[in-house]
Amino acid sequence: GAVSGSGRSSFPFPYTPYRIQEQFMAALYAALEAGRVGIFESPTGTGKSLSLICGALSWLRDFEEKKQQEEARLLAPEGSGQEEKQPLASGGLACLNSGDTSGEPDWITAFVQKKEEQDLVHRLKEEQIRRKKREERLEKIRHNVQLKYAAKRKRSEEDETKHLLQLSKEILSEGAGEAVPEQLDHNEEELILAEYESDEEKKVTSGLEEDDNNDLEEEHVTKIYYCSRTHSQLSQFVHEVQKSPFGKDTRLVSLGSRQNLCVNEEVRRLGALQLINDRCTEMQKNKHEKKSDAEVEGKKRRVSRAVCPFYSYEQMQFLRDEVLVEVKDIEQLVTLGKETKACPYYGSRYAIPAAQLVVLPYQMLLHEATRSAAGIILKDQVVIIDEAHNLIDTITCIHSVEVSGSQLCCAHSQLLQYMERYRKRLKAKNLMYIKQILYLLERFVVMLGGNVNQNPSCQAVSQTGTELKSINDFLFQSQIDNINLFKVAQVSSIGTLFGFVERYGNPAPAVKTNKENQKLAGLQNFLMTLQQGSYKEAASPLMHIEGFLSALTNANEDGRVILNRQGTIGQSSLKFLLLNPAVHFAKVVKECRAVIIAGGTMQPVADFREQLLSCAGVDPARIVEFSCGHVIPPENILPMVLCSGPSNQQLEFTYQTRDLPQMMDETGRILCNLCNVVPGGVVCFFPSYDYEKQVYAHWEKAGLLTRLATKKKIFQEPKKANQVEQVLAEYAKCIKRCSQAGGQMTGALLLSVVGGKMSEGINFSDDLGRCVIMVGMPYPNIKSPELQEKMTWLDKTMLGTAKDFASILLLDHRYARPAILNKLPQWIRERIQVKSAFGSAFAELRKVSPSLS
Repeated sequence: GAVSGSGRSSFPFPYTPYRIQEQFMAALYAALEAGRVGIFESPTGTGKSLSLICGALSWLRDFEEKKQQEEARLLAPEGSGQEEKQPLASGGLACLNSGDTSGEPDWITAFVQKKEEQDLVHRLKEEQIRRKKREERLEKIRHNVQLKYAAKRKRSEEDETKHLLQLSKEILSEGAGEAVPEQLDHNEEELILAEYESDEEKKVTSGLEEDDNNDLEEEHVTKIYYCSRTHSQLSQFVHEVQKSPFGKDTRLVSLGSRQNLCVNEEVRRLGALQLINDRCTEMQKNKHEKKSDAEVEGKKRRVSRAVCPFYSYEQMQFLRDEVLVEVKDIEQLVTLGKETKACPYYGSRYAIPAAQLVVLPYQMLLHEATRSAAGIILKDQVVIIDEAHNLIDTITCIHSVEVSGSQLCCAHSQLLQYMERYRKRLKAKNLMYIKQILYLLERFVVMLGGNVNQNPSCQAVSQTGTELKSINDFLFQSQIDNINLFKVAQVSSIGTLFGFVERYGNPAPAVKTNKENQKLAGLQNFLMTLQQGSYKEAASPLMHIEGFLSALTNANEDGRVILNRQGTIGQSSLKFLLLNPAVHFAKVVKECRAVIIAGGTMQPVADFREQLLSCAGVDPARIVEFSCGHVIPPENILPMVLCSGPSNQQLEFTYQTRDLPQMMDETGRILCNLCNVVPGGVVCFFPSYDYEKQVYAHWEKAGLLTRLATKKKIFQEPKKANQVEQVLAEYAKCIKRCSQAGGQMTGALLLSVVGGKMSEGINFSDDLGRCVIMVGMPYPNIKSPELQEKMTWLDKTMLGTAKDFASILLLDHRYARPAILNKLPQWIRERIQVKSAFGSAFAELRKVSPSLS
């Protein structure tokens, strides 16, 4: 494609692009080149993903080319056009630091410049060597298939050797007799907390052993981070990259959670994400401690600790290179991990520095702690956030945390058991931190009106209702304002505690009921029911509590604590609500070279500008907007607003009226009529899961479901994410079957939920979506205390920072005459409202001045 100035006139594309796709790519290229923050809107169905891929990767390819040209010029050997060597232009590799040297002699200035140039040349040479090494390595893999099989064979031989060693150890140890009674069972050794050191007291080391690290850690190249909301959206995007002209030679890395990427069956079996995370971290820690175990072998009995067989330097180096050689989605990455016996979770992370395109879920990019744990460095990189219409809510949700009274009591009990069991083995500092966490949990339950030592399911709440507090008020009233929450939050996440909980989750054998812990006896039944019920799925409550403690370290004005007192203490909860998402987004915008926020519907754009970008300190001049229409001819689409149904019942789905039987009946009648005439698939969206369930149950009772089922097979959106693919596949299969069979059944009806798993990023193409219905308006409940608090906060904050406003009142009825009106300036004429009654004028004034009313 031709490149001119800061733009590009044509782009590699798998087919002839639509005009709007060309405009989209050109605007995207210009925004990336100029380092802007762009708000890009391109309706669903206009090939937005492909435009993003081809526009952004064209820019990256050109950027890399320019960089290498400048590099070659600077590294040209002495005497070959030396006079052409000049400091790099801005926006190139790196500006030489030419500060104001007016007061210095020429020889000093010349010396400083020479030194800077030498440093730069040295850095470029290193970078070049690293790049060449990487390219040679990947080229080898591309062309030498035998290498793969040799590596595989070597691994299976190693496995066999390990297996034989294990067997001989077991045979030898069979007659060895009992361990010394006062020592702990060797499996329990790993449950003792290591000496806790805060970040200031230690140098954090993570990942592989240091000597291994040098080979795996690389300098970060300029790259694009692409993130979206769901796993299926990311997979879809990767498939688009594979089909694009960039599919063959782009180094792409897909990141996901351990739940998606772990290939160790023993760990996967734990099910809950938190349990998987903790077991994985624990096994990784065990691997690093093996060295130190060997050193102290003479001093104390050696401990056998589980390590992950998939976490090995050699295997992960192999997997990392495999990832970079060919574009793979999460599923292909997992298959590769199983084949090569290498961990895809860590292997993919080691591929980040050399990758050109990193595909990852929202959470991983927008949450700072998760970001740094994954090894993501945003400095001077490009970030594209897709499906971003709900970005403000997403950031709010990621940083809002809720803990129930049940979880607080359960965590307190588990932690107390842990402390009793290992009191004599714990270091003094750790004991202090554990006691602090116990105190915090006790105070939180008191705030809900309960007692942490009694069964939360049996404690009735005296005053039900919802109460909001500022962070500071909550800390003072809980009497915990003198505790350093930063440090405590770090301790509460130590995986060892989860190891204990998982092993001794069933409290009866874990604690001998002596006088000291008699008070636990009342909790035994409660903990037993948790064990048998949903507790196992939810992992340790300590994780939620750690999140809540971290949230309380936000600035006082940026959040609120909601005390929600219901029926019993167990059902009651504490929730941290983030009010200002901009604080967390500011770091992303500040560090990145460019940020693109893209979606099918980005209106109202003012919300993004004011609530997110202005509050995050983005200069308005840095913001660019792009919006385009649809590619579908007007005669191919029929949008309609329906005000009443077949029996003339007016349609109004407010919270007050939507539960009325006649409203649900009318909705059913509308669907029956539509399903009679619309072929293929019909998708119907409801405002919430609860309302969809309620309507479904009502139709079942009224016999409407049976009527619907004669024309369409009915499918419901599942609540569990892992069932979505299956439901969609069945839905598609049914539609295909009906269109081929041509009987009375004409297709399928899918009942979905706005903001659910199927409301975005899923392609209902052709027969899968011949008609889409939206029941009611997906507004949140205006009476919700959270929403009211958010609105109050926005009124105060937005009027103070982002919105400038004024009123102009013309007091004389003659101003309303057309002859006079036409003489007023156009900008006033366009906006003027004529009010004959003072009351309505006053109401308008109050609207624009909410902070005074």
